[in-house]
Amino acid sequence: MNYHYLDMEHYPRRGQFDYFRNMAYPYAGMTVPLDITELMDCIKENGWPFFLTLLYLVTGTANAIPEFRQRIRQDKIIEFDHCIPSYTLAAENGSYCYCTADERLPFQEYLLDAKHRQKKAQEAAGIEDCGDEEQLFFISTLPWASYTALVQPVPAPADSNPRITWGKYFQTEGRIKIPVTVLVNHALMDGYHISKFFQELQGRFCDMDCLSTTNFTSEVSSDDH
Repeated sequence: MNYHYLDMEHYPRRGQFDYFRNMAYPYAGMTVPLDITELMDCIKENGWPFFLTLLYLVTGTANAIPEFRQRIRQDKIIEFDHCIPSYTLAAENGSYCYCTADERLPFQEYLLDAKHRQKKAQEAAGIEDCGDEEQLFFISTLPWASYTALVQPVPAPADSNPRITWGKYFQTEGRIKIPVTVLVNHALMDGYHISKFFQELQGRFCDMDCLSTTNFTSEVSSDDH
């Protein structure tokens, strides 16, 4: 868990930081339909699990933007070298549990490691913490419905962990799109940073050089999210 403190005296958003962090609801969010047509072709061709593939690309994108790795600690800002996705995973009893993943691994290794983590999480079937909560991205999916807006629960007092959610993909004008929602603490980020995330993620959906073309259907079964 490596991080450093930002120099608040020279922090360019110090005014915005002081203004928004004291609000009752300091969050800013956006939902954008992203094009996953090429990604879906690649997923089907290689038999990759849909959710884990998106999680790999989403987490890599969030970690590529420094502001997504920043957290508020008292009246200062820390920035992690790397943050971990914590996502909801369906349990056999109809509830859900939390699970993590490590997108720093090569994609093929990541898939095997992620399936192993899922099995352990489902066996535990609890919602215990996934380590240091400050270091987490909170990831959720709503695979049963497409949507244009989403309201998410947040704690009081406010935290500063980014929340990233996506829903059911849909077809429109011959393309496949998926709604993706980002919710962040406005004291750390503006619409510019959220838009940067969407632009970067869309680029990864269209140019998936980080994903291997090796078929993994024999070792990692695909899911139907």
